[in-house]
Amino acid sequence: MTQSFFQSLILLLLVTDPFGNVPLFVSALKQVPPARRARVIVRECAIAFVLLLLFMFFGQFFMAALQLSETSLRIGGGVILFLIALRMVFPQAGGVFGNGDDDIAVEPFIVPLAIPALAGPSALVTVLLFSSQGALAMPLYVAVLSLVAVVWLVVLLSAERLQRVLGQPVMTAFERLMGLILTAMAIEMLLAGMRVYIRSL
Repeated sequence: MTQSFFQSLILLLLVTDPFGNVPLFVSALKQVPPARRARVIVRECAIAFVLLLLFMFFGQFFMAALQLSETSLRIGGGVILFLIALRMVFPQAGGVFGNGDDDIAVEPFIVPLAIPALAGPSALVTVLLFSSQGALAMPLYVAVLSLVAVVWLVVLLSAERLQRVLGQPVMTAFERLMGLILTAMAIEMLLAGMRVYIRSL
């Protein structure tokens, strides 16, 4: 149980990537008055948390409505995580989520901070996989998500200070390291899904 908790915690931290989102948050909040920035960060983190929680609890109904199997979800999730990880290791213009580099002139609401920066496709797929583990495991995954949300708040509320203290090169190196770890986890998820599919033939 402890191993599952830490594995899930690390996976969700990697796919939501709070450290990698520091430059995006700093850029998006540049036009927001300093007195409101903390409030905006808390609001966006809360929106992302609620969305992921809803997907966690109603993920099975979502899968049933679309006639998706756990195997297809694992394979598809592995592919998505792999693509996200590649963009983390080999940065492209627009960042991991393909956002533009232009400053946002108005206060951001939901997009792009809550979605897709925190509750992006890879995070949604991850919590859907959590929901497929059964009702008995749900308290564990709710605890994981809650702890991850606390990490978001701690990191993002200090985003400007982190970027100033560590500098862009260190933040970039850290994001690439997380991308490398996420690549391995994505391949493992993909292989697990393929093993299940091959056994079912």
